[in-house]
Amino acid sequence: MKRNLFGRPPFTRRQFLGSSAATLAAVGTMTAMPRAGRADDELNILVWCDHTDDRLLQPFAEKHNVTINVKDYQETGAALAILEQSQPGDWDILVVDSVDVARVAERGLLSELKAADMPWGDVFPELHRTDLNFIGDKQYGMPEKFGYHGICFNKAKVDIAQLRKTSAMWDPQFAGRVAVYDYYIPTMEMVGMGIGITPGTMNAENLPAVREKLLEIKKLASVIGDVPTVQNALITGAADIIVAGGEFAVTNLTADNPDLDWIIFDEGSVFWMQSVCVFANSPRQALATEFVKYILSPQPQAELATASCYWAMPANRNATLPDEIKKLLRWDEQPGFLAKSHPYFVPDEELNAKMLEVWTEFLQA
Repeated sequence: MKRNLFGRPPFTRRQFLGSSAATLAAVGTMTAMPRAGRADDELNILVWCDHTDDRLLQPFAEKHNVTINVKDYQETGAALAILEQSQPGDWDILVVDSVDVARVAERGLLSELKAADMPWGDVFPELHRTDLNFIGDKQYGMPEKFGYHGICFNKAKVDIAQLRKTSAMWDPQFAGRVAVYDYYIPTMEMVGMGIGITPGTMNAENLPAVREKLLEIKKLASVIGDVPTVQNALITGAADIIVAGGEFAVTNLTADNPDLDWIIFDEGSVFWMQSVCVFANSPRQALATEFVKYILSPQPQAELATASCYWAMPANRNATLPDEIKKLLRWDEQPGFLAKSHPYFVPDEELNAKMLEVWTEFLQA
């Protein structure tokens, strides 16, 4: 499996969202790529696909009388490749995995944000982490949306009580009923957590134990694949649970199938978080900073949380979401979820290669 520049495969949680061409075609104020010599009344954003909805971007465009030009991408390495092909000043805004903010900033690509000007008071306290979005006391990213890798399930077929422990992932009672999300880092960390390896502490010495449990899961699996594949397995009944799935995989499907649900384990979870940043060479620093503040405000946070692309938790605890959406996102459980969850692990190159070897063996077993 090919890795990106930061040790991740090109296949990620966002990849199921696919091309946003249809979305872009529906938004008349946006084009796919920046053009040379951008005007001052344009803002160019390099983002994930959940930022392409007209209902999210249009209010900002109208208020500031600007055209928003958007390009969506799927993982950090792809964003860096786009930047290498761009001219300085082409881009103003970047959305990126929070664990990658510091590495992007260390390349000199991001502008420092003044923490005092950011709406930290509205952000869930558990997201106030200086190990993410900061280098020392300098801030380069603002958390905007987050979620979890846990387990998705059809509650008409599986009792939630059977899924509370990590051992559910290799419970023989689910033989032939398990779909596995094909993303090795969070899945291997969850398996590790189930055998006493704290997420973030995996090393070469404990990989054999993780491998053993993965091979047990493989014996139970009916499907291993990307998000559309495991979603389809759950919808069609080819599987009753999705290992390493989360709110991003099922919450936007519940209108059609209210039996779909998700949880994290009692032992905890691996959580993901995305951040919005300003490019250091943006010629529109003030406008870009206003966009960051806009994205973190209550109504845009609600739009981002329920993007047509995928749903997840907004970082702003004052997001204007209706109670039924909050229930699907398990809003009231967030403090407990965050307290026992861990951010994505970023292995060094040597360990990453060994993890990929184990994962490849799992896929081919």
